[in-house]
Amino acid sequence: MVATLYTHGRLFQQSPGSPGIDSIYVEDGKIKAIGSAAELRLQLTGKSYNTVDWDGAYVLPGLVDAHMHLGLHGLKLSMLDFTNASSKEEMLHMVRERAALTPPGEWILGLNWNENHFEAGQTPHRDELDAVTDQHPVYLTRTCFHAFLANSEAFRRAGVAEDIPDTPSGSFGRDADGRLNGWIYENASMPFTNAQPQPEPNQLKAAIESAARDALRLGLTAAHTEDLRLLGSVEAMLRIQQELREEGLSFRTHQLMFHGFMDEIRELGMQVGSGSDWYRIGAIKLFADGAVGGRTAFLQEPYSDHPGTRGLAMHTPAELQAIVGQVRELGYPVAFHAIGDGAAEMMADALGLHPLSLDFQFPDRFIHAQIVQPQTVQRMMRMNLAVDIQPRFVPSDFPWVQDRVGPDRTSYLYAWKKWLQTGLACAGGSDAPIEPLNPFLGIHAAVTRRKPGEHHDGYLPEEKLSVSEAVGLFTSGAAQAAGEADVRGTLAVGKFADFTVVDRHLHDRMDPEELLQVKAVMTVVNGQIGYRE
Repeated sequence: MVATLYTHGRLFQQSPGSPGIDSIYVEDGKIKAIGSAAELRLQLTGKSYNTVDWDGAYVLPGLVDAHMHLGLHGLKLSMLDFTNASSKEEMLHMVRERAALTPPGEWILGLNWNENHFEAGQTPHRDELDAVTDQHPVYLTRTCFHAFLANSEAFRRAGVAEDIPDTPSGSFGRDADGRLNGWIYENASMPFTNAQPQPEPNQLKAAIESAARDALRLGLTAAHTEDLRLLGSVEAMLRIQQELREEGLSFRTHQLMFHGFMDEIRELGMQVGSGSDWYRIGAIKLFADGAVGGRTAFLQEPYSDHPGTRGLAMHTPAELQAIVGQVRELGYPVAFHAIGDGAAEMMADALGLHPLSLDFQFPDRFIHAQIVQPQTVQRMMRMNLAVDIQPRFVPSDFPWVQDRVGPDRTSYLYAWKKWLQTGLACAGGSDAPIEPLNPFLGIHAAVTRRKPGEHHDGYLPEEKLSVSEAVGLFTSGAAQAAGEADVRGTLAVGKFADFTVVDRHLHDRMDPEELLQVKAVMTVVNGQIGYRE
């Protein structure tokens, strides 16, 4: 038996009627008792246990990122990161510097550029990337991960010729002369991905470990992640998770399973909820559309700032319904990426045709929920459904997203407060590496609905959350979305000992700007210290 008495902490939302409650006793990864240090020591007389002193720090239920990509976040650490680039010139300068350090012929990869933050919204043309380097294939991923930029050498390596036609699930940008301008949308990116050298298995494992340790440092005890498309097989995912645990990594994962791997899932006989205390198998994930930034999110009506398109549906309605039917045959819930109101309505149709029992432990999951019509919300409220929201999308996407959708589609535009009021479970995530992994940046965004450093009432301020509500997205909400509300998400006897220990008090009356300064001093997962400052 492994036993630890954690003492002298200030417990999150501790009842005012129970002063002096500052300690938690843990056995074999679970909370066995909560009380004062003195009374717990008295109860533990004669027992052998370790003691960890929190020294007055503040103890939250373990924070969980309910939607991210561990492997990609780990790989990101070695790529060009354009998050803070403010112009296409700065972007080109960064590529030029990397080219000078990269042997000719090797790929230059970058991510997180956002032309909406650039002067006049300008992005590099393929010719401008060629002028920086024609000795390296250059492939740059937009912040949404649904649009890309590449130079001519990358097009050549991918085998994409000037006269290539668009497909229903992908397209290419062209300039006024009809030439490829370097933009690539959605599944048209596949030849470019396939042309790049694939990371070796040891590199992928190292990337996942690096990302997990970064998450622990930031105060996260777990991540709901989808890594199968990167790793290539369910077997590889299971092996990496088991090896990292055997090597001492104290971080927990909830694995969403990409629908392209259903045959392997069937062959392995894997069931939703199976796994261990350190990793669990979750819902099967599919994509219904793209992203609003690149105008590939599928809308019911054309984009207000580009009436020639409604975006891209990744599947026809019949295809979506068939996929959901196959998922149900396996006994799984569905986790569906749907950003546009058209995609959300198509998914509501598919779920309605193949309903999930309301008493099934693991809910379906609506990922992103950025643009939805009220009638679709009403349909979803009658389903066994959790809503995965990314609060940081608000400071990243406003105010330009309002030009995309116009004034008639704002009633459920990144409407976090309204989603909470539906009674559906709402879970918070970062979608890292698309947004920063730091959960306190997400909490700040949910509370203020503005960028750090801005001073206004927030974008659509009626959708602001309280600090307690925002913390709940990353604790109890994440547990509900994973079907684990009975064992995680709050500080309670009988639940797993997951703690995020921070350097200051989080409460509803605090200055929300202080959230930007919160620092994790310890992260405890299943009773084991995963990170200590």
